Amino acid sequence: MLNRFDGIDLFLQVVESGSFARAAERLHLSRSAVGKGIARLESRLGVRLFQRTTRSQTLTAEGELLLEHAQRAHGEMESAQALLESGKQVLRGRLRVSLPVLFGRRCVAPVLTELAREHPELILELSFSDRVINLVDEGFDFAVRNGQLEDSSELVARQLSWHDMRLCAAPSYLDRYGTPDSPDKLMQHQAIYYMNKSRPLEWQLTIHGQIERFRPEGRLFMDDLDAIADAAEAGDGIAWLPYWLINERLHSKHLVQILPDTAGVRLPIHAVWPKTRWLPLKVRIAVDRLREKLPLRIALKD
Repeated sequence: MLNRFDGIDLFLQVVESGSFARAAERLHLSRSAVGKGIARLESRLGVRLFQRTTRSQTLTAEGELLLEHAQRAHGEMESAQALLESGKQVLRGRLRVSLPVLFGRRCVAPVLTELAREHPELILELSFSDRVINLVDEGFDFAVRNGQLEDSSELVARQLSWHDMRLCAAPSYLDRYGTPDSPDKLMQHQAIYYMNKSRPLEWQLTIHGQIERFRPEGRLFMDDLDAIADAAEAGDGIAWLPYWLINERLHSKHLVQILPDTAGVRLPIHAVWPKTRWLPLKVRIAVDRLREKLPLRIALKD
């Protein structure tokens, strides 16, 4: 017997995605398969749901009516499922997470893959990118983001841990140019900058209880932290990097910490997800696990 609700989830995905092509990409289907699925739904209901042209796609009046009721029913079903699953902690289905490239690969992914091993019905999909993606448009359940967050009424954030930032340089660089013994002396040195949204990330130090920003001259600008650490080790300048990334180089003396007695700045690490009435169990458990394990993984690198 044909399920009366067959095709409704597909319909919702097409509406939320904004196009058949984007819905096909999210669902890992061909565009043809999505189109045929919607056509079967329209045929069964006896109405046209979308008004389609070569350049646009809009809902018909019948489509708007179906959307209103389908979203309400879908939300109630998700709420019921979350309440039922919360008692047995069984994670299932696909969990899509956006992660910053280096930090995600080294620190976050091991925690989430461990969670997936514990839950055989959970399908984990990790995407590594340093750009700030639109979670709703690109179909992600949540993202891990570094640094201060921009204000948003559409997202919920939960802090997971901190990056402890340090200034460092190679002994060879300090032999040539000297070691700055006060924050103001930093302005006499060459900086290696991390590029954030096409802008160099200014250095920050806590001086007399206030955060001070510094931007010495620099000729090297990169959007990869590993490459910046390599350049610093090669003697190309001073870099401002998270301690979990450079601690081994500090212990091996390939890098030297600059101004170790000056209080550094800690940059927050957050999980963010679209605002929703009921948080899916798989997201809540994954975020809880990161909050528990991530500080330990960073500390283990100390």
